[in-house]
Amino acid sequence: MSTVPVLLPLPLEGAFDYEVPSDGMLAPQPGDVVEVPFGPRSVVGIVWDEPPSKRADPKRLKPIKRRLDAPRLPTSLLQLIKHVAATTLHPLGNALRLALASPGALEPPAPKIGLVPATNPTDGMRITAARQRVLAALEDGRPHLPADLARLAGVSSGVVHAMAKQGMLLPKPIPEEILPPLEAKRDVVDLSPAQRRAADQLKAEVGQGHSTTLLEGVPGSGKTEVYLEAIIEALDRGQQVLVLLPEIALTAELLGRFTRRFSRDVALWHSELGSAKRRKLWRRIAEGKEQVVIGARSALFLPFPKLGLIVIDEEHDGSFKQEDGVPYQGRDMAIARAQFESCPIILASATPALDTAYAAGRIEGAPEPTGATRLPIRLPSRFGGARMPDIELIDLRKNRPPRGNWLSPILKEALETTLNSGEQSLLFLNRRGYAPLTLCRACGHRMACPNCHAWLVHHRLKRRLLCHHCGYSRPEPEHCPECGTLDALTVSGPGVERLMDEVTGALPAARIAIMTSDVPGSPRAAAELLDAMRSHQLDILIGTQVIAKGHHFPDLTLVGVVDGDLGLSGGDLRAAERQFQLLYQVSGRAGREERPGRVMIQTHLPDHPVMQGLKAGDKDRFYAEELAERYDAGLPPFGRLASLIVSGRDAAEVRRLATDLARNAPNQAGLRVLGPAPAPIAMLRGRYRQRLLVIASEGVNLTGSIAPWIKRANPKGNLRLHVDVDPYSFL
Repeated sequence: MSTVPVLLPLPLEGAFDYEVPSDGMLAPQPGDVVEVPFGPRSVVGIVWDEPPSKRADPKRLKPIKRRLDAPRLPTSLLQLIKHVAATTLHPLGNALRLALASPGALEPPAPKIGLVPATNPTDGMRITAARQRVLAALEDGRPHLPADLARLAGVSSGVVHAMAKQGMLLPKPIPEEILPPLEAKRDVVDLSPAQRRAADQLKAEVGQGHSTTLLEGVPGSGKTEVYLEAIIEALDRGQQVLVLLPEIALTAELLGRFTRRFSRDVALWHSELGSAKRRKLWRRIAEGKEQVVIGARSALFLPFPKLGLIVIDEEHDGSFKQEDGVPYQGRDMAIARAQFESCPIILASATPALDTAYAAGRIEGAPEPTGATRLPIRLPSRFGGARMPDIELIDLRKNRPPRGNWLSPILKEALETTLNSGEQSLLFLNRRGYAPLTLCRACGHRMACPNCHAWLVHHRLKRRLLCHHCGYSRPEPEHCPECGTLDALTVSGPGVERLMDEVTGALPAARIAIMTSDVPGSPRAAAELLDAMRSHQLDILIGTQVIAKGHHFPDLTLVGVVDGDLGLSGGDLRAAERQFQLLYQVSGRAGREERPGRVMIQTHLPDHPVMQGLKAGDKDRFYAEELAERYDAGLPPFGRLASLIVSGRDAAEVRRLATDLARNAPNQAGLRVLGPAPAPIAMLRGRYRQRLLVIASEGVNLTGSIAPWIKRANPKGNLRLHVDVDPYSFL
């Protein structure tokens, strides 16, 4: 009896044996997509390349139902699935789900049937003006879908259907659209000598096996144009390229640069794609028909058959970390996939992650990094002679805004001066909505989420109170729900919407817009807003972190940071690093062309290392100080962390399981377990949460040490144990 192991996209640890039918089916190979019976249902899975840990009784084996007409998943992708499961301590089947996130693409697309004229469509038929327009629309000789044909001819769908019913129009399959090869436009960009040297270094890595290169350049230094040269080199070698971005909002800006360099649009892969487009694009990528793909982190699990280069733009961005489901770090998994593909990977950023800068040997005075090092390439100056903006710290202890306002007189005056000079400004506040808190003046009641231990954020534009953790929302209340008092509710603190009210009142002639992750609401609307800013149809743009990186506004000369301290509080070990990166990136939006830029940061902590590093423009000094603190504490990159969150509907049961976990924690040198303690958000989506934090010293095998302990936990009922190795969120 011939058998093969099949891995299923279910929360299971390994593959199952299945019998290969003796009906002429060719022996499936690893990576083939098959449908198999599993209990009372059928499940689509992947033929695996490792046998199950426990072999089944041959008498109980079930046969494979069928092999799907889908491209075989490449070996490198199977290796990545194993790597994700092993490094995150999540079931292998859950990791497989990441690669099978478009199940509709596993079946061949149904042929589209269009309509064409019969040989003699007018013989014996009454020809009205509407029918004549339909026949005229078909003179190009191509079949058209009925709805498209009706729209093209300017008639109702009933006219088209009647003509088909009478035999005037006949069905004909619509051939698949064949896109022309993606060709590079040569010599359309003049690189500076520094850019050319960097581009030549990157091109030299293509086709030479695996390498990891850090491309670090100040905002406006032309990093994109440099790595585009490496992309063109990969295409010349007949290879595919994957470019990963942290935000969909960055896609429009990047696409403009790609459009200038290639003969047609490249492929886009992100969560906003419709299901039909996802199915079609998945198969085109798997068949090697798309040479360049720009995507969010999920694009890492696409079945590229000939991947020759990976680029991670804004590699430091925390959005590359998947928080829900299987919590993988997209940057680290991209490096792993590049190793499995034996291809180079480029990590591009103006502010590399501290771990990346350390591994590249970029930090002066730091200990020698262990393991594989990353080749650093630096672009220390802006393209075309533009210089980095001057940064001024506004000490809010001495320059307080008027009561009820959030802009200091100094920043407000700078906005007015910039407006009168015909230049643009950007105001940065990393807080969505109108205000983060709504409370009652009569009884002190605070409007909180019923599902989470979090305040509801007031969104005045939507006239609703929203929870940014679980999505709960409710209309603006007319009275206090606690004491019933009318007109007693007031808001506390600023969001971007409240800031817009203040700026509009101070500068009524200014054209102002807001941009956040949920405003204006769609990728297309966001692209239109950015175009309006670039074409100077706006004077002031107010936004959150989605406007902090990747955007080029030629007339923008002033950046104002409303609350520079907002990201410095809390127990996040990367808080200072993230805030420095964020403020450095948003500062880089100012003065990117001939007119000099200025940045004004409002802060209550002007002496903080983040603020001093920004003011001095000394990124290296900040990195060195931050790395020294991590070294003394044994924190990443000099150690590793794992976060264990126990959650459930019953607070007592959650505490009991968390306490049992701590009591049975591994007793091993170089391994510490802290907790349990209530998580900072002690209830999330209706579930109580307790957290344990594991700290492993450098050289300790963290996953190997805690894997047996986690497997023994075995939570019952509605209790859940979520394991996050190398966590980025500490909520």
